[in-house]
Amino acid sequence: MKIAAANYPVKYHESLSAWEAHAGRWLRELNGKNVDIAVFPEYGSVELVSLLSRELQQDAYAQIRAMEEFHDAFLELYATLARQHEMIVVAPGFPVSERGKVINRAYVFSPAGLAGYQDKLFMTPFESREWGVSAGEPQLTLFQTEKGSFGIQICYDSEFGIGAHALAQAGAGVILVPSCTETLRGATRVHVGARARALENQCYTIVSQTMGEALWTPAVDYNYGYCGAYSTPDTGLPELGILQTGPHQQAGWMIQDFDLSLLDKVREEGAVLNFRDAAGVTQLLNGELLKVNKVRIG
Repeated sequence: MKIAAANYPVKYHESLSAWEAHAGRWLRELNGKNVDIAVFPEYGSVELVSLLSRELQQDAYAQIRAMEEFHDAFLELYATLARQHEMIVVAPGFPVSERGKVINRAYVFSPAGLAGYQDKLFMTPFESREWGVSAGEPQLTLFQTEKGSFGIQICYDSEFGIGAHALAQAGAGVILVPSCTETLRGATRVHVGARARALENQCYTIVSQTMGEALWTPAVDYNYGYCGAYSTPDTGLPELGILQTGPHQQAGWMIQDFDLSLLDKVREEGAVLNFRDAAGVTQLLNGELLKVNKVRIG
């Protein structure tokens, strides 16, 4: 399975047609490279705020809701691009207004059209306090393809083990991590989370992030990002569990081939068997609480 992750700048656009052309140029860069899946980052769609009024561009709370007017055009464009380029596209994350809430959503398109989506489940303080963005329904989606299955853990979700664990147990060999962070610290947390999820589940992870400045919107004014692809550091895989990382703060694609057959081998013959031994984690998640005894010393 060959996956391309975008280190994606949030650009100002003068018109809807300019934005459409911009998205098309990004995917054309992958022509002839036999990419199966192209992954854009969380909140990459916020560049559409550049098409709103100057007043809305300065109001982080209102602009997220005003973006709903572009929702249908967004879906239509990425469905068209996935079909034209004959690949699966995880579109830039879109804040969707649904049932009176705003939800951080990653849409997935195949050449046949909209295949599904994954909503973010854990909100950062900024999302919940400044934007009023809410968690999606507590459900995960496993996307099954001819070359293997993948799941998505959006940014902060990747810093918790529960989602990736459930996806790996369901059959995901790769966890995609679309992300938007403001600082190197934020980017580091996501990459460390992605590496931990690869270790715990003896699977692959790949991170796509936003980068650069977009000072015309307080929502994503500063972005620090780089791409990374990770595995467990075990038999037949890199010693450090790092397949590759891309340059920091540089726009472009990072392309990685994933040999999913290696996962079966490492899960059966690895130096450690995290995936097999995760059955104990499943028991804990099913309500068999781990007891903590408290001992006072001194």
